Amino acid sequence: MNAKSGLTLKGTLLVAVVLIAANVFAASNKGSLELQHPASVAGKQLTTGNYTVRWDGAGDQVELKIYHGKDVVVSTPARLVQVEHPSANNSAVVNTNPDGTFSLSQIRFGGKHYVLEIPAGGEGASGAASSR
Repeated sequence: MNAKSGLTLKGTLLVAVVLIAANVFAASNKGSLELQHPASVAGKQLTTGNYTVRWDGAGDQVELKIYHGKDVVVSTPARLVQVEHPSANNSAVVNTNPDGTFSLSQIRFGGKHYVLEIPAGGEGASGAASSR
């Protein structure tokens, strides 16, 4: 192997490592959500079923998007909170509202040391089809 092909191999290897690291990072900002009951998020009513969640940011500055299929059904600010003991499974924490309906307040991810907390009322939030 000559010096030029050695440099090309090193460059290719470096690019591969960077791409793998980027994919791992992107995967860590994605999870799944299963709702057993209809629940509201940021004023948007979600039906029972399976959703994908994605978020950008960290700490108190997270922008959470909830997808049903490829469509964003709601986007809202959230908080990424570290927890000492991870949940065994993915789960949704819902609060019962005074009128008997449910609101999503937290998303837990199995085996992860973080949860997504959704503020009550979804301050600053908007539904995907909102006209606000």
